[in-house]
Amino acid sequence: MVFKRRDRRNWWTVMATALWPKGGWGRAFRYVKYRMRRLPGTPESIGRGIWAGVFVTFTPFYGLHFFIAMAMAWMMRGNVIASLFGTFFGNPLTYVPIGVISLKTGHLLMGTTFDEKDGRSLLDKFMGAGGDLRDNLWAWLTGAPQDWRGLAVFYDDVFLPYTIGGIIPGIIAATAMYFLSVPVIRAYQKRRAAKVMERLEKKLHRASSAGADERSGTK
Repeated sequence: MVFKRRDRRNWWTVMATALWPKGGWGRAFRYVKYRMRRLPGTPESIGRGIWAGVFVTFTPFYGLHFFIAMAMAWMMRGNVIASLFGTFFGNPLTYVPIGVISLKTGHLLMGTTFDEKDGRSLLDKFMGAGGDLRDNLWAWLTGAPQDWRGLAVFYDDVFLPYTIGGIIPGIIAATAMYFLSVPVIRAYQKRRAAKVMERLEKKLHRASSAGADERSGTK
């Protein structure tokens, strides 16, 4: 295959790269910023795509953020590619504070209590829920006894509060990123257009000068 990697990576390498990209997260963020500025479309459409991507990072639908962000950007008439870059707002450095803020806000709105003394981390809870779902689906296929109590507790204590609580901080963060990114993208596009026009004018000037020299030489 043309785009297949020549050096096959094991899953440890894939996981390590996901947690810490080659060159570090600073280089990854600079690359995203560079690509974001060069996206086609109006600054507003790119900003709407960024809004969708950032907002989705405050939802508990891990593994589906890309797809949800693209769907939201399409419905908002935003730039779909920008929405994918916007999901980089959620990364291993920010997922924990995003999760804690969303959970606290959700429990506050629901009138329930967020147990910060629970020894399990947020990642452990999601992995445990995924394991329970896998085991119960396997039990359903094999006819073994099913136990959905763990998933019910996860839904009440984590998933539902996270979903509800992520709406407000998600809107705030996404809107802030929209208003920060639109003027930056607009200024970059204007500067880039001015450079393109400058290069075009130089080419036209050289072409006209060459034409004048040829005409003067034939006289």
